[in-house]
Amino acid sequence: MENFTKLKELIASMEVDADKFYNKASGAAGTRVRKALQEIKTLAQEMRNEVTELKNKEA
Repeated sequence: MENFTKLKELIASMEVDADKFYNKASGAAGTRVRKALQEIKTLAQEMRNEVTELKNKEA
């Protein structure tokens, strides 16, 4: 559950930069959005592995 909380926080923190990139055409904000998306991807994969591991323990 800890990773899920981190994921929500990461998405929330990215919101300001996403707005700056899409609505104000800030290139630097776009770089920060891409970095946050990479972190989200990594965290999501960790969560997938964790869920699979826990699910297999139950079976």
